[in-house]
Amino acid sequence: MEPAPIHIDTNMIVAMSVLVIAYALIFSDIIHRTNAAIIGSVVMVSVGMWMGFYSQEEALTAIDGNTILLLMAMMIVVALLRPTGVFEYAAIRITKLTGGNSKLLLIYLSFAVSVISTILDNVTTVIIFAPLTILITRILHLNPMPYLIAEAMLSNVGGVATLVGDPPNIMIGSAANIDFTQFLVHMGPPVALVWIVTSALLLFLFRKELPRGDGTKLIDLDESRAITDAAGLKRMLVVIGVIILLFFVHHRLHVFPAFVALIGLALGVALLRPKPELFLSEVNWSVLVFFAGLFVIVGGVESSGLFDLIGNSIASMAQDPAALLITALMLMWVAAILSAIVDNIPFTVAMIPVILGLEAQNVNVMPLWWALAIGVGLGGNGTHVGATANIIVVAISEDCGVPEARISPRKWLRTGVPTMFGSLIAASIAYAVFFDFFL
Repeated sequence: MEPAPIHIDTNMIVAMSVLVIAYALIFSDIIHRTNAAIIGSVVMVSVGMWMGFYSQEEALTAIDGNTILLLMAMMIVVALLRPTGVFEYAAIRITKLTGGNSKLLLIYLSFAVSVISTILDNVTTVIIFAPLTILITRILHLNPMPYLIAEAMLSNVGGVATLVGDPPNIMIGSAANIDFTQFLVHMGPPVALVWIVTSALLLFLFRKELPRGDGTKLIDLDESRAITDAAGLKRMLVVIGVIILLFFVHHRLHVFPAFVALIGLALGVALLRPKPELFLSEVNWSVLVFFAGLFVIVGGVESSGLFDLIGNSIASMAQDPAALLITALMLMWVAAILSAIVDNIPFTVAMIPVILGLEAQNVNVMPLWWALAIGVGLGGNGTHVGATANIIVVAISEDCGVPEARISPRKWLRTGVPTMFGSLIAASIAYAVFFDFFL
């Protein structure tokens, strides 16, 4: 069957032009990314209103409140946890466990982040682990930059494995009636392969930034003295436990992840009764405003119809059973590349009704669901704005007080592009070899 003809109209061209200019400013570092997002969002809404493809109401709807509130709530929870000394305790323990070996430290931290990201969402995992990583690298006098990038990337990889690991997975599972076990069985094996490939690539790409640490500095470290507020720590451990439990079952309770985080936050402030001005000052408002602006910009591109056009063009090939594997692989790669440029949620939203429409035409769409999940999950590693976790570690790298730790767009691209393509090649090979399993 011939692919559907592609008709790009003026609205799509204008919306895409605004997106490209905004991203050029973000990647060039000419102005701060938050300023670029604010300017870009205002231009997108203004042009959209003038041309009739985007309204103020649609712009407000495009802002993903679930993501914004989740980030804010977890930032505050971590701020409440930090004064207890638990991060210092964990940092010393992990440092001693690695014996000061910088490469082993990267593997241990990345593995822990990946595993936890299969249960918690990757954003929450990174918010918790990034401050811990800063402390460990200060102890060993190492540059935190490679560790922060590795944690973000491998949290994204780990999140692909389960239904609750990444927001697009929840959306795909709901649309395709895929349960937690089925998702893990199908995504777990390729994710394990991708994790190995990604870790190996990161160790190679960061080989110059990972010297062996001085293990003699570990002798005087006593983790038992790190805990400064044992009572507060016990209360916060209860809060973290409640959050983890609810994150694990929130899809069954039909509760948004953001509301789970807010429940934990409410419990934390009830137990600790801190002064609001203290924990609110710990929120990285610049990151939240950046995401709001980015959502508005991407929402304009979505409203122009460009994502629907791309999705329909790919999916039209799936009606030919002989081309199903090729179509699924194409979907995986297009989803990955687009997710490296824009947020993966809008593309997932655009693709779901397209795939459901093919299912109504008796097309076997299961391979497309799995390909979509892999693509949107791995593609975010390509750029520093490709995934929410990436933006978090970039912001933390800028505020950690170590100039060489700052993660610029160029630094991320130098590592992210080869890592993304390497992981996609590994995933594509596994997907093609075991294609019958994904049917």
